[in-house]
Amino acid sequence: MSVHLECLSHTPLLGHFDPPAPVLEEVLSLQRAARDRIAAFDPELVVLFSPDHFNGFFYNVMPSFCIGTGAHAIGDFDSLAGTLNVPFDLATDCAAAVVNDGIDAAISHDMQVDHGTAYPLQHLIGALDKYPVIPVFINSVAKPLPTFKRARLLGEAVGRWAASTGKRVLLIGSGGLSHQPPVPEYASAPEQVRKSLDGAGYTLSPEDRAARTNRTIAAGKAFVQDRNSLHPLNPAWDNGFLDMLETQTYEQLDRVSNDLVSQVAGRSTHEVKAWLAAFAALSAFGPYRSSHRYYREIPEWIAGFGALSAKSLGA
Repeated sequence: MSVHLECLSHTPLLGHFDPPAPVLEEVLSLQRAARDRIAAFDPELVVLFSPDHFNGFFYNVMPSFCIGTGAHAIGDFDSLAGTLNVPFDLATDCAAAVVNDGIDAAISHDMQVDHGTAYPLQHLIGALDKYPVIPVFINSVAKPLPTFKRARLLGEAVGRWAASTGKRVLLIGSGGLSHQPPVPEYASAPEQVRKSLDGAGYTLSPEDRAARTNRTIAAGKAFVQDRNSLHPLNPAWDNGFLDMLETQTYEQLDRVSNDLVSQVAGRSTHEVKAWLAAFAALSAFGPYRSSHRYYREIPEWIAGFGALSAKSLGA
């Protein structure tokens, strides 16, 4: 039994509106290095914690957590599209174990995922289907949001199950860090947008998909010109969060409210709960040591962009 962890920010704007060449190469280089580490580890199973951006989960049914026993990626923002290699029996067993452990996670036999899931598979592994992967969705944009404590307990439950498999397990957390792209809020959205958030956005037309892409690109360009056009990035919060992951003191987040995080770091910062769940899962294997920490503000991608790797000391 062994375990390896990689957490990585994702961005739909890669290739659409990039930072200066030295910064872009810095990010691409760190992703290649992580990809090499994963290839050397050669996982038998990947557990991927990730959010969604109103592309697969909507207000008609919005679980806090969902475990996919089958999944397909839609290819938004030119990310990889196609079927994920989800091991049905293992994923079903994982879901049952998590529920029996007191975490009310939903299941999906055909989870629709977007760039939040496809990005790490593309840039850390190179394909959607190279390794068996269990996708674990964490609601990060649709109020009411799960708390940090519940995300931690979800991760611990998944980790206990993963440790029991005896397999080489790769844990991935995708998302964050501080950012607030132009994702609509239901309470203030016009009627047509509410219809999309209620489920009409599940099958967007090519024209509507392109319009959504272009709006995000435009927001990135505007943010570079005026850092007040969107919620500011917060490197102090981001690095404090990374410190807690590295020192395994993240239970402090149990006392942090969702509203406070939205106020200080942006509404989409809740994607860091995917990182928290991944590290909590790693803790189920025993004490760990982190490495390869990276952080940079990248306004072109509307993100505090980070990466962090870790291994169990007993692995």
